[in-house]
Amino acid sequence: MLLTEAPAPSLVRRARSSARDYQTWTRSGTACERRGWHLATAESCTGGWVAEAITQVAGSSGWFDRGFVTYSNDAKREMLGVRPKTLEQHGAVSKAVVEEMVKGALKKSRGTFAVSISGIAGPDGGSEEKPVGTVWLAWSIQGRVDSCQVCLPGERREVRSAAVSLALQGLLVRIRDWLDQQPVQDFVVT
Repeated sequence: MLLTEAPAPSLVRRARSSARDYQTWTRSGTACERRGWHLATAESCTGGWVAEAITQVAGSSGWFDRGFVTYSNDAKREMLGVRPKTLEQHGAVSKAVVEEMVKGALKKSRGTFAVSISGIAGPDGGSEEKPVGTVWLAWSIQGRVDSCQVCLPGERREVRSAAVSLALQGLLVRIRDWLDQQPVQDFVVT
């Protein structure tokens, strides 16, 4: 395909952002690998997309341990140890479930830190209480668990893509915070 016009500014921004993200993940991953830290993911609505994004980084095998794709409630129970009572009381898209997912990912892996995600990407499945676009995310590092709920606009692919971005951004923030608390001489994120 021949490009006859300059790319749209939004495409240029996305390309620059992707390059910066890749560099940031490379530096973050290198710092984690030096310390023997490993990442695990537990995904539902994103179907492994977070793990796929992470493994785009060359050398990620040195710090990415594994990803769990737990789309069904059975998978959440069997692979991550999410309690049936939690699923019954709160539903798969809830704070309680993503927090159990992230804890289960750490328990069932060599992970030092983890992210979990569950949501309603659409076009069906939403309700008044949990509309399409509702996504819960949780992160855990050193026993500390943080979670948040967002309601993302757009079609299915847009909701899932935005959820992946939020999961990755949340990981980077927490890794940076954690690294700031560690004795580090050679780690700089710009």
